[in-house]
Amino acid sequence: MSTFLLIHGAWHGGWCWRKVAPLLEANGHKVLAPDLPGHGEDKIPTASVTLQKYADRTCEIAGKQSEPVILVGHSMGGVVITQAAENCPGNVRALVYLCAFLPRNGDSLATWASLDPATMVNPSTLDIRPDGSSVFKPQSAREAFYLQCSDEDVAFAQSRLVPQAGVPTTTPVVTTPERWGRIPRYYIECLRDRALTPTVQRAMQKESFCRRTFSVDTDHSPFFSAPEQLTEILQQIAP
Repeated sequence: MSTFLLIHGAWHGGWCWRKVAPLLEANGHKVLAPDLPGHGEDKIPTASVTLQKYADRTCEIAGKQSEPVILVGHSMGGVVITQAAENCPGNVRALVYLCAFLPRNGDSLATWASLDPATMVNPSTLDIRPDGSSVFKPQSAREAFYLQCSDEDVAFAQSRLVPQAGVPTTTPVVTTPERWGRIPRYYIECLRDRALTPTVQRAMQKESFCRRTFSVDTDHSPFFSAPEQLTEILQQIAP
């Protein structure tokens, strides 16, 4: 059995894994789904959040486990797990990018987001605050993130979205072949994704080799819309 460390994406919190975590645990795995700094129950000021703080939190949790973790990042979480794996590679067994940003050395999230003209994460769906953080407009959340999710899940998620700090999205990752580069990588594509479109998901994979790619016919939130299928894929990745 394996230890999974599940890292959420922008505006979200560890709560987004509430359907997947029990399914993995029922199959004997240990599952950790923390809130990143400034998200969920972590109340540090949004304006003080950085990519380094995200990566430090991830490495801190991974380092406390009895074995290297399978590090799963959703959406923005892909940038987080990339930098964390570079910083503490000995604590990471595998990297799983779930419709996530897969940056090269020197890339930021914004590097690839700027190449996705069809994304529904854009100035029309965001309210930008003076401190550079952004609030996702509730009326746009279903179409962007939760198109195939139940009304119950959409309401649950919308009520928990928080402002997203801008700094982590524009900070480039720093990685090396000897550290991040040696960890096995897997990608899970979401074919109906309107937040990070399949075209860009595949473009990133061409630039950063992944050992295996899985495709699911879902929206940007398969942890809600297809939790059983997502769990089956994660179990295939677990050694």
